[in-house]
Amino acid sequence: MKIGVVIVGAGHAGVQAAASLREEGYDGPVILIGDENELPYHKPPLSKTFIKDQQAKPQPLRGEAFYTGSAIDYRPGLRVERIDVAGRRLEISGGVLPFDRLILATGARPRLLPLPGSELSGVVPLRSLSDARLIRELSVQSEEVVILGGGFIGLEIAATLTAAGRKVTVVEAVDRLLGRAVAPVIAGHVRQRLEATGVRILTGTTIERLEGENGRVSAAITSSGERLPAQMVVIGIGVVPNVELAEAAGIAIANGIRVDQQMRTSVPEILAIGDAASYRHWFTGGDVRLESVQNATDQARLAARTMAGHTDNYSAVPWFWSDIGDMKLQMVGLIAGGDSHIVLGDVAENKFSIYHYAGSRLLGIESVNRPGDHMLGRKMLGAGFSPSPQIVATGPDGLKAALAAFQEEEPVRAAG
Repeated sequence: MKIGVVIVGAGHAGVQAAASLREEGYDGPVILIGDENELPYHKPPLSKTFIKDQQAKPQPLRGEAFYTGSAIDYRPGLRVERIDVAGRRLEISGGVLPFDRLILATGARPRLLPLPGSELSGVVPLRSLSDARLIRELSVQSEEVVILGGGFIGLEIAATLTAAGRKVTVVEAVDRLLGRAVAPVIAGHVRQRLEATGVRILTGTTIERLEGENGRVSAAITSSGERLPAQMVVIGIGVVPNVELAEAAGIAIANGIRVDQQMRTSVPEILAIGDAASYRHWFTGGDVRLESVQNATDQARLAARTMAGHTDNYSAVPWFWSDIGDMKLQMVGLIAGGDSHIVLGDVAENKFSIYHYAGSRLLGIESVNRPGDHMLGRKMLGAGFSPSPQIVATGPDGLKAALAAFQEEEPVRAAG
């Protein structure tokens, strides 16, 4: 029997890797292992439409016909216990599974909450469909909700539950929201809009313990002693990459499973992609581990090309998005290290973009309800075009004209 490719992890990265292997012409066995007993599904809607609508169903990444039609052996509800690198096989619940090559798309899991009372019923993270189902069920029974963590997931849930009539308090340990994700101007804007809808936001605040009645959470107690009544506490304090399998197998780890520019780990026949993979980013020159659907999807496509014998380096432009209440946030590029910025649009009208620079180099663009700016930004960064702040100030039409001129001159520059 021919031994093929095994993919561990059936999220966005794993499913795309399976699809891309077939698109690249690989005709050997492809086995996709998932630890949930579900058809692989889209995760972004879980914090928004899914928990809002009691009748909503998960949105499959691909229909069942895709797996059978593409000869992809999807195996749900399996746990991989160990990678035997020398023997090229996985130890799984129920036996062993040999592989020729292996793709690790193991993702990340919610960071644990080391608090007294965290074991109470009604304390829940959001990472999986079962978590979302529980939040949706508990939200019907909960008048007051406390959300620990002011990141994207926490704020998306806060906006959704507030719109549904719940009294929501967000508690963030640092002094502003979205601390790792966006610039202070965006964070301040998001806070203002959420507070206007009734969300209470406590920054620079920690929780000392959770209290309960009859085994169910009833309140969160802050370090200053304030009691925040809650029939549900949602944990959104970040995630931890799932590297344990790789680490135990002797694969290099550095804030994730370390990969090269073709997604290969320190064991060449084993690749890693998605939320668990860390790498030297072409755009910044720094080491990163990105948690986004776009990154997972693009890395999956490249991993399939690597297995097909191509030697492309990872060069996808990073971009992200989040829907928080009436704000569609879209981000392109990586803005760490920026030293100046220019604003385009009107903050008061909830439609603006911030162009971030390091010296004269455009690092990235953060947009609120200006999708055109975002799409243009992806084209500019993808082309290596860094417009001056003066050109940015001319608006989208001026930027489009400048990009077109740059692209026309590019062959001449390359030839020179």
